[in-house]
Amino acid sequence: MLQVTPNGPWTKDVHPNMPVSLTEVLADLRECFRAGATGVHLHVRDETGAETLRPEVVNETCRWVRALAAEEGIAAEIGLTTGEWIVPGLAERIAMIREWEGVDVATVNLSEAGFESVMAAMLDTGIGIDVGLWAPAEMKVLLASGLLPRARRVSIELDPGEPYHLTGEPSAVAQQVNSALDEAGSACPRLTHGMNEWTWPLVADAFRRGHDTRVGFEDSIYLPDGSIAPGNAALVRAALALRG
Repeated sequence: MLQVTPNGPWTKDVHPNMPVSLTEVLADLRECFRAGATGVHLHVRDETGAETLRPEVVNETCRWVRALAAEEGIAAEIGLTTGEWIVPGLAERIAMIREWEGVDVATVNLSEAGFESVMAAMLDTGIGIDVGLWAPAEMKVLLASGLLPRARRVSIELDPGEPYHLTGEPSAVAQQVNSALDEAGSACPRLTHGMNEWTWPLVADAFRRGHDTRVGFEDSIYLPDGSIAPGNAALVRAALALRG
């Protein structure tokens, strides 16, 4: 799968073509699907443009995205985030997630307190767990939770910046995570991607390993040659060109 993540938590301050409103996101995703994207990771926005986990907004957004993908002849995976920065209260966040409809998977970050409870609620409601693993050090937390065998996917999400300030070759850091997963006997599908300057090295690494990967303005607005992409579809096309 080549997943596109069209906006993340960012606004038009990051890129003037950042899709924020539902209308903008749908127009952007149509271009991305036509460019070759087969999945989407959404940060749903409300009428003010703020990130939200409110079920009425999430469910409407997913219905529109599902219909758009069907129009384009694509059985696209729809993924969301469960980020605690959107709804800090754990109980309130879980209550919202339990009312989601049309969500295939959602990313749960191991760095967030109460991630086990969020994952348990998702299992109850049939939403696939996409483990957000940001550094090799988080493998201990994942294994201790006992939830790895029940995950739909592990997303290996590596950023040389906050919070871990990772160093070294991006592919070598990814190898540490993959080795730890292999040693744990995990056959869980993996999605590898990077942020900022690690974006394109890890897209290439994912293709070499046969993993899913992702691109989009959430991760980087830059093309492999260092120029600014005019839109997310250009990032999708650049990723597919790397795959060859």
